Amino acid sequence: MTTRNPRRHAGAVILPALLILAACSSSASPSASSAPDESAGETTIEVTLQEFSIVLADSSVPAGTVTFSVTNDGPDLIHEFVVIRTDLAPADLPVDDTTGAVDESGEGLEVVDELEDVEVGSTVELTVDLEAGAYVLICNIDEGTPDTSHYHQGMRTAFTVE
Repeated sequence: MTTRNPRRHAGAVILPALLILAACSSSASPSASSAPDESAGETTIEVTLQEFSIVLADSSVPAGTVTFSVTNDGPDLIHEFVVIRTDLAPADLPVDDTTGAVDESGEGLEVVDELEDVEVGSTVELTVDLEAGAYVLICNIDEGTPDTSHYHQGMRTAFTVE
């Protein structure tokens, strides 16, 4: 009659069980897997346009693909959303002396993209690829005089891409 070594049998069961557990486990927590994958360079940021400011959920994001989810809270006016790469401060962008609107072809500015005519109450998205650097986000609607341009009234903010 052959006798089995109980220690040897336990090892034969435990080792495969440990290997199965190791294969099924992950270093990522469940909440990390449901979060946006910023390591892949894709980020969404909430933006609110209102008379007369631009409010960002975050003032900086990692470089890569960025989706701006832009909501116009009004209460009364149509706005636009312009993404400008520049080292200039938000209040120092070159403007047209007649209208007060930013000269989007001005020196030191690179307009990346924009959304025009964002209606009150609507939410629209703009997806762009952004390199690391300094940016300014503006509404560049003008009402015909420097004092009434949306940019002049404060619809501008700094934004950093890291």
